[in-house]
Amino acid sequence: MVPSEMSETVQSVIESALLDGARKYTRVEVAERSGTNTTLTGRLWRALGFPSSSSEHAVDYTEADITAVRTFEQLAVLSSAGQRNQAATARTLGQGMARLAEWQVDLVLSEIADQVADADPAADPRETVRTATEGAIATLEQLNVYAWRRHLAEALSRSMDTGATAGDPVRELAVGFADMVGYTRLTRHLHPDELSTLLEAFESTTTTAITEDGGWVIKHVGDEVMFAAESAADAARIALAIQESTMMVAGTPELRVALAFGPVLHRFGDLYGSVVNTASRLTGVARPGTILIDDGAADALESDTEFDIKHLRSVRVRGFNRLRPHLLRRPDTVER
Repeated sequence: MVPSEMSETVQSVIESALLDGARKYTRVEVAERSGTNTTLTGRLWRALGFPSSSSEHAVDYTEADITAVRTFEQLAVLSSAGQRNQAATARTLGQGMARLAEWQVDLVLSEIADQVADADPAADPRETVRTATEGAIATLEQLNVYAWRRHLAEALSRSMDTGATAGDPVRELAVGFADMVGYTRLTRHLHPDELSTLLEAFESTTTTAITEDGGWVIKHVGDEVMFAAESAADAARIALAIQESTMMVAGTPELRVALAFGPVLHRFGDLYGSVVNTASRLTGVARPGTILIDDGAADALESDTEFDIKHLRSVRVRGFNRLRPHLLRRPDTVER
């Protein structure tokens, strides 16, 4: 890591490189210079999750903050939205960036430390740290922008391919879940390094299966991944690939996988509605190593010879008095 005596230099560079200069404005001054008011700026900062003083006169802000408020106001869809939608937009953006930043802290510090270690010993140590910090931040910024642009392009393509219109949050999608069996028990016995390796294998395996078969990851939450696909067939291929690839990774627990198909509410990158709840409940009742699907997915796949579907008895789960699961398999795995 970066030597403790150099941390002050790193902090100084961060103030300059990341925050576009030193903190020199109060919230009142930000509002004046951006042509807004302190109510808006305060609400925006809280929604984004930024720490700030409760006082409007605390010197917490920089030129970048003024620019951000102006940019927020320039987006017509945001400036004309109600306070709740403005806050929800800012909150979702802030949460996503906060999680990314928390993960990247160690990456940035390790990169700085490596560059400092390889630097000319005769050079000014503080200048070495400054150069290394600026370089690490600039490189990571380029990668962040590249990844965001690629993901935005893919998301826009998916949205237009399904005929979605601006302002319509409902789309017909297949939604699936996969979770590790016995994860809670494992966490009590695994060393943190072993747990980290297990989670990495799970996330890597499931993400590869999802993206290679035309789907996208909605989120990973501990022992579970939630994914979506534009068709039931794509989601079925993903589910089968997840189960099959997991079986090939030694030491990985068995998985329960389930999916449902139908109209879902698409909101700030997440999915909601009965279809999502159905997929989640089916995951809970699936046997280890199997895949369950709902009526909507079963109907969509019924005539597809790529899959074999076995209809099972209805079950009672939380929120559903009668939920009919269907077992999804490849035809060549069916016992004759």
